[in-house]
Amino acid sequence: MRRGSTKSSWIRWTRAVAVGAVSLTLVAGCSGSSTGDGADGRVTLRVNFWGDFGLDQLKGRYEAANPNVRIVLNSGEFNAQHEDLQKKLVAGSGAADIAAVDQGFVVQFRSQADKFVNLLDKGASSYESRYLPWKWKQSLSADGKTQIGLGTDVGGLAMCYRTDLFAAAGLPTDRDQVSALWPTWDEFIEVGKGYTAKSGKKFIDSGTNLFNPILGQQQAGFYDEQDRLRMDGGPKVAFDYTIKALQADISANLTSFQTDWNRGFASGAFAVLACPAWMLGHIKETAPDTEGKWDIAAVPGGGGNWGGSFLTIPKQSKHVDEAYKLLEWLIQPEQQIEIFKEVGNLPSQPALYTDPAITEFKNPFFSDAPVGQIFPKMAQGLTPQYLGRRNGPTSVAVEDVIRRVQNDTLKGDAAWAEAVKAAEKAANG
Repeated sequence: MRRGSTKSSWIRWTRAVAVGAVSLTLVAGCSGSSTGDGADGRVTLRVNFWGDFGLDQLKGRYEAANPNVRIVLNSGEFNAQHEDLQKKLVAGSGAADIAAVDQGFVVQFRSQADKFVNLLDKGASSYESRYLPWKWKQSLSADGKTQIGLGTDVGGLAMCYRTDLFAAAGLPTDRDQVSALWPTWDEFIEVGKGYTAKSGKKFIDSGTNLFNPILGQQQAGFYDEQDRLRMDGGPKVAFDYTIKALQADISANLTSFQTDWNRGFASGAFAVLACPAWMLGHIKETAPDTEGKWDIAAVPGGGGNWGGSFLTIPKQSKHVDEAYKLLEWLIQPEQQIEIFKEVGNLPSQPALYTDPAITEFKNPFFSDAPVGQIFPKMAQGLTPQYLGRRNGPTSVAVEDVIRRVQNDTLKGDAAWAEAVKAAEKAANG
């Protein structure tokens, strides 16, 4: 998951409910190898992440089955969590026992594989066949000898829209009819202009949340497989559409995961936004009173990916065995399906895409949209981009330029040159 972001594709295996139950029994039956670090003798496991990984719902159940373990959840801002992890790795202390890493940053961290527990040494190789090949490879060191993380979710794309706001502006509300409005991004922007003219309100939430999904649809992202910055390909296409939308004045120009953006979901500050699977949980949590007012349509341009994360264990952890047992438990089918139903995060394990618990699931918050069919279909068709070692910082730098355009501190025609300059600076570290 990405904050996305600031917040992936996935092979087959046979799910049995017993797998989750057996894993839980094994974890509950193990006393752990570490001495408790609390007054009550319990081991404290700190977990750092952003957004909603569905951990709040699972924490109590795990602790009840493992009375020797206390889980402390630390949800922070997307970029800040990655920056903090990097600082702690350099400092050699202070990192969490389990640290989430977004796919946009995973190459940066896997290049420091010596600072993470090699999950292959803990038996993680037995899970390789469960993952889409590219998802497993994303967190594997270049020499293939160190696996720094196990995948949580993928971010196959769709579009979430407010049916009540669409109806008020004279637009169709049926998800198939809405999908037909915008087969391309040019047509999407035109629909936005019509909506804004009719309603007097903005159509989309922000430029950055247009840039990222469009970039995710391109054949190449910021870097080629030799880790060379290539701004004139996919990034230029995504940037041009973003500036076109901003100049059309259809954006509310909000900053993701900030207070005004969160309020915008409830207040109707925007009517539509790009919706990777992980976004569903955020909308539900942020604007609970809008249940039944949202639906999900196809994304312009067809498919794409935005986000998808991994759980890692920094070597600094004093409770490596306990941390791995928790990580291992979290990726079992029972927990992955529960997370999907509660917060929307689509599992990284494609065998689950044919499990009736997912295929038959319709999300009541989003007008009973068949999310168990929409998002797996998107994920299975993904051809992932190569994400360079400096992909995360480069993305942040370009997004900052887009925000300057949104804030009227930079003119749109001068923005591309600034974006290239910012990206080059980020690429050089």
